Amino acid sequence: MKTLVDKGVIAGFATVVDERRLGRSLHALVGVTLRPGARKESIEDLETEVRQRPEVVQSFFIGGNDDFVIHIAVSDSSTLRKFVVEHISGHPRVASTRTSIIFDYYRSSVVASFD
Repeated sequence: MKTLVDKGVIAGFATVVDERRLGRSLHALVGVTLRPGARKESIEDLETEVRQRPEVVQSFFIGGNDDFVIHIAVSDSSTLRKFVVEHISGHPRVASTRTSIIFDYYRSSVVASFD
């Protein structure tokens, strides 16, 4: 293990939080498309604001139809709706959102940062 850490293969250790124990059993992915113009500022603004929210599990800046995919965990569908409206689609730089509820997922135990 020490050799793998020393070589940088193991980049760190993480705590896994059971969101259900925190009352946040509803997970969703929110695809976000930004408004045209001032792209760099829009990307930085949204990243900064969204990543500070406790409901956000992960956020991905991506290429394709969406600019971001944001993984959130909340208590119920009303809270999901409120979060998306107030903190994502209500953001002045957001053009549109698409929300997909996660029914089940698999996560590899080997996950590295893209940094």
